[in-house]
Amino acid sequence: MPLPMFQPEPEPAGAPCCGSPPGPPASPDERPGYRLCGFVERFLQTPEGMVPQVKTRFRLSDWLGVARARLGIRRDRYRVAPGLYAAGTAGAESPVLVTANYKLSFDALRKELAGVDAWILVLDTRGVNVWCAAGKKTFGTDELIRRVNGVGLARIVSHRELILPQLGASGVAGRLVRQACGFTVVWGPIRARDVRRFLASGKQALPEMRELSFSFGERLVLIPVELSLLITPSLWIVFAIIALAALGPQFSWGQLLQRTVAMSMAYVAGIVSGAVAVPAFLPWLPWRSFYLKGGLTGLIGGLAVALGRGAMDRTGLAMVLVGMAVSSYAAMNFTGATPYASPSGVEKEMRRGIPLQLASLAAAVVLWVGGRFWA
Repeated sequence: MPLPMFQPEPEPAGAPCCGSPPGPPASPDERPGYRLCGFVERFLQTPEGMVPQVKTRFRLSDWLGVARARLGIRRDRYRVAPGLYAAGTAGAESPVLVTANYKLSFDALRKELAGVDAWILVLDTRGVNVWCAAGKKTFGTDELIRRVNGVGLARIVSHRELILPQLGASGVAGRLVRQACGFTVVWGPIRARDVRRFLASGKQALPEMRELSFSFGERLVLIPVELSLLITPSLWIVFAIIALAALGPQFSWGQLLQRTVAMSMAYVAGIVSGAVAVPAFLPWLPWRSFYLKGGLTGLIGGLAVALGRGAMDRTGLAMVLVGMAVSSYAAMNFTGATPYASPSGVEKEMRRGIPLQLASLAAAVVLWVGGRFWA
C-alpha cells in the first residue's frame, strides 16, 4: 500500500474522552498514525499491489481547496502524489488517462469520471498544470516513461495506449515513449470535461475538443491569483510612496497624508486597470501586445483618479504615468496564461514593455517629487 496516499494525523491535544458523538468508522485501509486522503475512496488490488481508488464526487474540502488555489494561497503546494490511481472499478481493459500532479488538474479530471472505469496516471510536474509543465518539460517524455515503468503499468493493463491531454503535446514525443516502454500516445481533448465524450466516441476528438477557448469566465477566474501575487510587493510600494511623499522643502503631516493618498489611488487604479480590466475586456482592447493593452487601460484609470482631484497639475500627470506603468506591468503577467502569446512572444513583450514602464515611473517620480522643489 503506497504511503504517499496518506497524510500525517497529529494526536489531538486535550480531546475529551467522552460526551462527543461517535464519528464515522475507521477505513480498513488506514494505518496507525495516518489518515486516508479525502479524495481516496478505497484501494484496488492489482498485479503491482494496491492502487488508490479516487472519489469522483467533490466534497466541501475539495471546493475549499479549489477556492484556496484560485486565491493563490499556498498554490505551489496544492498537489497530489504522482503515481497510479483508479476511477471506478478499473481493470485490464480500462483506458489510462495521464495528467499532472497539480491538484486542480487532477481534480478536473477525476470529477469528470463518474461512472467511468479508468486509470489515472499522475506525472510529477512539481505541482504545475499540464500546459505550463509541458513547456517546462516536467510533463514530458522522460517523466512519462519513468512513471509508466515505475508503476508497472504493462502488468496492470492488457492494452498499450496512453491518453494524454492535448495541451501536453509540446512536452511529449510519442515516438520516443513507444520505443522506450511500448505504449502508444493518444492525444485526448483539451478540456477534462470532454473526456467522457472522447472515450464514448471511440477516442475520436470532435473539432470543438481541439479548440482552445479563452471566454469571459475563463479570463475572470485568473484575476484572484494575479491580485494575490501583488499583495506583498504592494506593501513595499506603499512604504516607498510614503517616503517619497515626505520629500520636499517643507514638511507637514497634512501634506504627507494628502500626497500619499493621491499616489496610492493612482497605484490602485493601475492594478485594477491591468489585473482586472485587461482580462475582462481583452478581446475588445486594441493591439496584440499586453503591455500596450495595459497601458491604455492604465491611461484611462490614471486620468480618472487624477481628474477626480480637480486640476491636472504635475501631481495629476505623475498619477497618470504611474497608473499607465503599473497597469502595463500587471497586464503583462497574463501573457503566460493565455492562448494569445507564445514563449518567444512573452520575451519580446518584456524586452519592449519593461523599459517603457520604468521610463514612465521615472518620469512620474521626477514630476511628483521634483515638482515640490520647483514650485
